Amino acid sequence: MATDKMLAEKSGAVGRMIFNNPQRHNAISLEMWIACETILDDFLGDDAIRVILMSGAGGKAFVSGADISDLDRRRSDADVAAEYNARIKAIYQRLNQSAKPTIAVIDGYCLGGGLALAVACDLRFCSEKSRFGLPAARLGLGYPFDGTKRLVDTLGPGAAKDIIFSARQLDAGEAFTIGLVQKVLPEQDLEPFVNDYARSIARNAPLTVKATKLIIGEVLKDPGERDLALCQRLLDDCFASSDYAEGRRAFAEKREPEFKGQ
Repeated sequence: MATDKMLAEKSGAVGRMIFNNPQRHNAISLEMWIACETILDDFLGDDAIRVILMSGAGGKAFVSGADISDLDRRRSDADVAAEYNARIKAIYQRLNQSAKPTIAVIDGYCLGGGLALAVACDLRFCSEKSRFGLPAARLGLGYPFDGTKRLVDTLGPGAAKDIIFSARQLDAGEAFTIGLVQKVLPEQDLEPFVNDYARSIARNAPLTVKATKLIIGEVLKDPGERDLALCQRLLDDCFASSDYAEGRRAFAEKREPEFKGQ
């Protein structure tokens, strides 16, 4: 990759993407977004990877938003800004639409584009010191439809309006209360918990996990846009799979199943 500010690790069936710009609280530049896309391509194309984790280096932030110096340089021209925003939008969509579960591991600040990135993931776990916010209203920025919809789908319209209108920061406890994160842990427990959790997902039947993620995606669409035929195909694939037969055998034999995703 063209930058050392994005790192990728694979451990068994778990892939981890790390935002590695701690001097700027992991603020993201265009080069980092490009590298993020490269890492995602690799993880999504690797059949051995079943779960994707995203985290920030340095212990102070997940992602604190866009790199302001890069923002000024890239978004001063309308055409360049459009390209910049299109690339970010594509990454959010890939996270949201991928068949593999994605988890944001948040330890510290999760602001602006970092919050949008976390909401694009399926699940979010954070440390007690974490803080969340969307400062768009303090910067004069508009918040795009896709990002607003994901926020509303996750939190409901009232909480989404509160976060955007006020541009205030939420602590970890409030983030949990409104459903922004699924669990809050002491800082020293966050990584062990998430690693165990990711491995537990990876041990489950991949076709079931895939079907569930994609069907929930259809549930969140307007009724007229839902692909019910796709939902049925996903269910049929599960019932026709060798994994389903393996799951039944393992249950009868009182042992852990060994799923192949087939």
